[in-house]
Amino acid sequence: MIDREEITIIGHLPSPAAAAPATAGEGGAQAAGGAATVTESTAEPSGAEAEAAAIGRSRRFREETRDVRIDIAREAEHTFRRKVSWGVICDDRKVMFTTLSIPVMTRLRQSERRVLDTLVDAGVARSRSDALAWCVRLVGEHEDSWLSDLREVLRQVEQVRADGPRA
Repeated sequence: MIDREEITIIGHLPSPAAAAPATAGEGGAQAAGGAATVTESTAEPSGAEAEAAAIGRSRRFREETRDVRIDIAREAEHTFRRKVSWGVICDDRKVMFTTLSIPVMTRLRQSERRVLDTLVDAGVARSRSDALAWCVRLVGEHEDSWLSDLREVLRQVEQVRADGPRA
């Protein structure tokens, strides 16, 4: 993803279960003759176990690739004049390593400020800024298809402008 300030790079990691197949001694049993036999476990890990494994896999990847990611980020930041943020998706769990938090100025009328103040007073957000970010995330989650359609139309408008007469 790219916006005016930041390029976000998100990689996909294989499931920890797929990345580490069982070997003798891990879930296996010793046969009488000393040869190892592997027993396959058909039990799926619980939700908490699967989440912990995915987060652990993501953290390990973060540490193992830190130097390479820093080199790539430096080059990309120099070339594109934007900061680079990193994250991964493992077992449908997104883990962001780095992200920017950019201040955005806005003008709000009293009724709009009351919405933010209600969220703060109710303990949903710590500040008006957090409340506004919460509202933006909520709209983004619930109106994803509408926002996707809007972005597509904007791309078409940009293409028409680029193809139009030069002033």
